[in-house]
Amino acid sequence: MGVVSWTLAFLRPYRRKAAVIFAFSLLEIGLAALAPWPLKVIVDYVLDGLALPPALAALTPSAIAGSAVAVLVVVVLAGLLIQIANEVTRMIHTQMQVQVAQRVVYTLRAKLLAHLQALPLRHHMLTPTADSVYRLDADAHCVDDLIIGGVFPLTLATLNLGVMFVVLVYVDLTLALLSLVVAPFLYVCLRFYSRTMLERAERVKALESTLIERAFEVLSSVAAVKSFTREHHELARFSSAGDDTMRARLRLTWQESLFSVVVTAITLAGTALVLIVGGHHVMNGTLTLGSLLVVIAYLAAVYDPISAIAHSTGSLQQAVASARRVRAIFALTPEVLDADDGIDASDIGGHIRFDAVSFSYGEHRNVLDSISFQARPGEMVALVGLTGAGKTTIASLIPRFFEPSSGRVLIDEVDVARYGLRSLREQIALVPQQPVLFTGSIADNIRYGRLDAFLSTRLPPSHSRVTPEFQERTICYAYMCSYAYACTEKSRRPAQVLTRRCMRYLPESMRQAPALSDLGLDLLAKRR
Repeated sequence: MGVVSWTLAFLRPYRRKAAVIFAFSLLEIGLAALAPWPLKVIVDYVLDGLALPPALAALTPSAIAGSAVAVLVVVVLAGLLIQIANEVTRMIHTQMQVQVAQRVVYTLRAKLLAHLQALPLRHHMLTPTADSVYRLDADAHCVDDLIIGGVFPLTLATLNLGVMFVVLVYVDLTLALLSLVVAPFLYVCLRFYSRTMLERAERVKALESTLIERAFEVLSSVAAVKSFTREHHELARFSSAGDDTMRARLRLTWQESLFSVVVTAITLAGTALVLIVGGHHVMNGTLTLGSLLVVIAYLAAVYDPISAIAHSTGSLQQAVASARRVRAIFALTPEVLDADDGIDASDIGGHIRFDAVSFSYGEHRNVLDSISFQARPGEMVALVGLTGAGKTTIASLIPRFFEPSSGRVLIDEVDVARYGLRSLREQIALVPQQPVLFTGSIADNIRYGRLDAFLSTRLPPSHSRVTPEFQERTICYAYMCSYAYACTEKSRRPAQVLTRRCMRYLPESMRQAPALSDLGLDLLAKRR
């Protein structure tokens, strides 16, 4: 599927709105086709004193037709109404285009985020988070650029060209054919520049993504940067990447500007040629001055959209490059959470056995090599080893965050690959090494591992064990967390402490309930 077909696929849910936009396009073109004619009437039939054409004379009341001033006033008012109607139509037309484009952008972002979440964990480990964020934010906006700057303007320009050419043929066949002389030159120019601009646009996108990755890396590791006083070092690395990105962007902008100048020169040359030949026809008496003004106005109506597209070609090429990056993500195979043949894991007993399991993150060496052990329900099994020995990898193989290179991981003597992925993961509670807080209240973060927790029983602020000072300083349910590790209310206490205290002040019956065992693990893990 090409980029155009891929873009048009996002417009299918908005077919009715697209049809209305198309109707407004036709109306706008019709009003634009009418706009030059009042000027022709004024020049030819008011100022030059030529007789009104029979069709126009039949529509003009005799009281008005007998006075040149009256005809002038009526024609000027008619032209004013046409121009105002055209502007109102253009305003509604533009607003509807923007509305559809924005809806498509957010639809694409939602689909892209869903697909990114569904990709295997290996992808997220090997791909910088900033690159995924850049694709989700900047690259996903490509559909807006392609629709607003490509599909709709090209459609309007094509319709404009057809309507105006038909009218030009009616006015003067020679001038109509001359208006098409620029087409081959525009085509050659577009073919020559678009290829190199697309390559440079893809390079700019890659460099900008790398620059965002650099900034994300520095800010996410700011504690290490500060502890080693490497602020100037990281700034120098960021500036170096920024300079490369800036130079690539400037080269692309220069090529865009050069292309725009060439296209404008071609259209101006075409207009000049038509003006020379048309002026000669006026001097020969085969064409009136008003008709020549109509021809010039129509040429502007045809050439202006072409020039606008030429000016935005750089943006279109960048949008095409972004579309390729987005489609590259969609081409990756996601995990299947609910396979039709997956076994329901809701009744598993918890007997875990590794049978000669090997695993490698790449092609160089195995992290795990023929590992075999078992953990029965009720047993506590400790995995001891140096950093990088594979302890976390072993834990990650149980919920199938990764697939073993060889061997089997079994739960209740059933290969975990046979279980439904969603039901399997719902039965496993993990304590991650690095706690992360989601934006939201402490309550939202506490119940992230179990979304129905605390829904029927709220934390009683008037409980006898909660002191007024603690109520005033913490407000557990209303406390807002920042993305990092501290709350942003008055006390700015670490979120871990507040989470433990919220759990501490639960009623004794709730703390001892067996149903809260996995919630307790989530609390200890600060899962959010």
